[in-house]
Amino acid sequence: MDRLSPLDAMFLSQDTPNEPRQIASLVVFEPDGSPLTFDGLIKALNERLDIVPRYRQVPYKVPGGLGTPVWRDYPKFDIAHHVRRSALPKPGGRAELHELVGRLVARRLELDRPLWELYYIEGLENGAEALLFKAHQALVDGSETIDLAQVLLEETAHVRDIPHHEWKSRPEPSGLSLLAGTVDMHVRHPGEAIATAGLRIGRLRRALPLVGGNQSPPRGVLSATLSRHRRFSSVSTDLADYRTVRDGHGGTVNDVILASIAGGIRGWMLTRAERATAKTAFRAMVPMSVVSDEGLPTSLGSKVRGHLLSLPVGESNPVVRLHQVSYALKDHRETGSAVAANKLASLPGFATSTFHAVGARVAEAEADRAHQIVITNVPGPQETVYMAGEPVAEVYPCIPLTEHRTVSIGVTSYRGRVFYGITADREAVPDVDVLAQCIEDALAELVETVNTKSRAPRGRQRPQR
Repeated sequence: MDRLSPLDAMFLSQDTPNEPRQIASLVVFEPDGSPLTFDGLIKALNERLDIVPRYRQVPYKVPGGLGTPVWRDYPKFDIAHHVRRSALPKPGGRAELHELVGRLVARRLELDRPLWELYYIEGLENGAEALLFKAHQALVDGSETIDLAQVLLEETAHVRDIPHHEWKSRPEPSGLSLLAGTVDMHVRHPGEAIATAGLRIGRLRRALPLVGGNQSPPRGVLSATLSRHRRFSSVSTDLADYRTVRDGHGGTVNDVILASIAGGIRGWMLTRAERATAKTAFRAMVPMSVVSDEGLPTSLGSKVRGHLLSLPVGESNPVVRLHQVSYALKDHRETGSAVAANKLASLPGFATSTFHAVGARVAEAEADRAHQIVITNVPGPQETVYMAGEPVAEVYPCIPLTEHRTVSIGVTSYRGRVFYGITADREAVPDVDVLAQCIEDALAELVETVNTKSRAPRGRQRPQR
């Protein structure tokens, strides 16, 4: 039987109503003459769940907590408990969609059932449908289990005919067999025993502040005690704008995205009358893909490492801000291990949601490296992809909030657009839509610097000596 890794077990143990450990992604489909039906979605899922057995399994605790839990089949699995139908109130615009997504990502998964949900959302103002995928961080690791969105992904509108077999759960393991397997594992892999002990110590340390300890969060606009509620906002921008800035000022598209986020946070702070000096900066955890040991990026072999970046929020000049970000990421590019965006996006069966899930895992695994915001950026394919035969129009990641971090941002480029998904604590950040608008404004400001540069009259040439 498969056993949860110490990291997966940590995600389960740290799941609370205020910090649900789940990764989500919002997919909006093209409005066309053959909309995705709820029954069609159920049919497609039933056929594809055979590919990922983990979506019919639950973590089962070892008696006495002597080892990490094991994955076992859930005998009462019913897909109707996981795939749900929601409709937007009229007019079905972005405000209504954002409100619904905020409520759904805040809703904690039931940990005694398979750790995922999928919401079929209808009632969008243009007649389109959307899907919201939710999976626990203990479930999607990019290796043993991929994101459910990737299971549905197709490169053409033709839905593959996948052989489907009637599923039957395997017998539940006995407590004695679990104990015997745990002892054997500890003997053969003592490192696992040490990691399990470390996990139990970590649980104790996490519980200590609840007993008279100091629970005050770090001071700052991005820090507060998390509530049980979330807000969500989205930004849709043109990939050509980022390339224009890159060509005009140097760096990469990723640099321009991060500089736009830094400028957006600065503008948002100014709308709140928050103090921003020239030295104001926020530490961002930015997971980045690196090549595998074989030297090639693959969906299963690629590694993701956490990169700490100081966002120059205090810098008022957008071009200087961009150069500061580019310089800070220079070392990563010069290591020779960075994966080019076009190579990552062209991976067979590539789904951005799986890489966002892996990035969020890395950020949590490196939580001891103090950071105030998590930003995941995954380049996606530039050709149309399909889910259950329907063309995908927009993709927005939803990165979970943990500790005292009140904002997280996921970015995906797809089909000539760059999409931002911004998740925020509902009470600490009631103005998340203002932050979204400020990021868009910061990008426009960078584009304008290139346009101004190209329109500037040439100075008189000095005579050669």
